[in-house]
Amino acid sequence: MGTRGPIPKRSEERRRANKDDGPALIQAPSGGPVDVPDLPEPDALWHPIAADWYLSLRESGQAAFYEPSDWAVARYAAHVMSQVLLSERGPNGQLVAALNSVMSSLLTTEGDRRRARMELERKKPDGPTLASVSPLDSYRDIAGG
Repeated sequence: MGTRGPIPKRSEERRRANKDDGPALIQAPSGGPVDVPDLPEPDALWHPIAADWYLSLRESGQAAFYEPSDWAVARYAAHVMSQVLLSERGPNGQLVAALNSVMSSLLTTEGDRRRARMELERKKPDGPTLASVSPLDSYRDIAGG
């Protein structure tokens, strides 16, 4: 898969649904997968942002496709991220670029997932439905509008 160039549009935004754009699109539900393996907790010495990032992967839809080696890479990325954030000298540009590359390989942003032809579908809220507009339509018919 290409990692450069413009980010492809989401499938519902594409005009030509019949055009072959390469490999099939993988669609997965957003939110944490059901079968995430038992994972080590974040290191207590990690920077809070690194720990939050690592924990967020457990709740992400792409985690359904992670293998144990991917989780090891995620722990490594969180460790390096923590070192960058805790550094007194400030972030090193090459280290940040390398970290972004590792995070990209884990498909952590929507652009990364689109380039890999993966889309996460957000769950529809189960809350109350909105009222129908049909009473307004009948009122307009009566009022002559």
